[in-house]
Amino acid sequence: MPDQSADPARSTDAQGGWRSANFIRLWTGSTASGLATWAMPFVLGLTLLEGNMTAGELGIVLAARTAGFLGAMPVAGVLSDRFARRRVVLYASLLAAVGVSLLIVTLGHDGWAAPLVMMLGAAIAGMGQGACRPAYQAMVPLVVRRDAMQAANAAMSISVRVTALAGPTSATALAIVVGVQATLAVIIALWLVSAVAPPHPSERRATGEPGARLTLGRFLRDLGEGFQEARRHPWFMAGLGALTVVICLGYSVTGVILPTVSRDRFGGPQLLVAATTAYTVGALVGALLIARWRPRHQGWTALAGLALYCLVPFSLLAELPIAVPVAAFLVAGIGIELFNVPWFTATQREMPPERLARVTSIDFLFSYGLAPIGLAAIAPATEAFGVASVLAMCGAACLFAPLVAMLPRSSRGFASRTDRG
Repeated sequence: MPDQSADPARSTDAQGGWRSANFIRLWTGSTASGLATWAMPFVLGLTLLEGNMTAGELGIVLAARTAGFLGAMPVAGVLSDRFARRRVVLYASLLAAVGVSLLIVTLGHDGWAAPLVMMLGAAIAGMGQGACRPAYQAMVPLVVRRDAMQAANAAMSISVRVTALAGPTSATALAIVVGVQATLAVIIALWLVSAVAPPHPSERRATGEPGARLTLGRFLRDLGEGFQEARRHPWFMAGLGALTVVICLGYSVTGVILPTVSRDRFGGPQLLVAATTAYTVGALVGALLIARWRPRHQGWTALAGLALYCLVPFSLLAELPIAVPVAAFLVAGIGIELFNVPWFTATQREMPPERLARVTSIDFLFSYGLAPIGLAAIAPATEAFGVASVLAMCGAACLFAPLVAMLPRSSRGFASRTDRG
């Protein structure tokens, strides 16, 4: 992988607004990668219905994808800071396409090697998906002016919400019409769009020596520098801790307890469908709102928005009309984007450019990497302590963790002179 910068002949130095051609290209590539990422697990789930995979094999394949996704994040952070981020996106997207290709050629084949190849393909696809995340996020400041970054991050968040909703739905519908393998081929095409669509901004890497080979020692040193940089910013560490708690516990309520409550209290998936739709709609509203709103104490406002997720578990505590939990999910969706957009913007603004991708990868690794622990633990916890006790505990944690994160002085604005010193 070449060092220093993208090809100068293809580079564009100008930073524009969120409506600039360069950002639109970046947004297009990110949206394509998001659609491909969200669609793949649902398409693989349909292979179970077609009889091409057992439930045990599906679980192993999805676990391999998750392991590849999480394992690639810190590596991608180091590579994106040491080398050109645009080329990390290119190679990561092509890697994901290769992984999906392995899934296509092994679907429907018998033999002892087929499950192993599928597991390998899922892990490779997951690595490509995980490597794209910090690289895409770290590219935003390269193509967008400082005063337009919040609107740009809002547009990126809208993309995430739309792809999270449209990816599984459209992929499932397409797979029913044309089959799983053809749908996986469409996912490969989306990864190719992710590989070629983003612009080629000029990048000046300040990490490492020019032309130096990335050894294990240099990788660990670079990763350690990312952790050191993160620790220099009290607002970041406090906010990351709060976000990790909300995702680990709050999202576990949504993923495990919500379907159970929907079945037991409402006799079917009505609550599940209405609540998840309301959450997505709320997130879109929140992203549109924060695209233009500049609150005076941006950090406190963002953390207060994150704390609104406590309404989700609290709304499931009692047998209330369905409109109550649906409204709670709507408000929680608004709040999560009131947090996400300023959070990403502050990270891009406050972190040194040469360490931004590593800090971003640490953000994703901790906030999403610990989520499987919550998902695995919440069902045994409900059996041991009861659903109501677990919901109350999760709601209290989602409320108080962001409030505690407000305590550092720099959390008020997600910035401080001492942080930048």
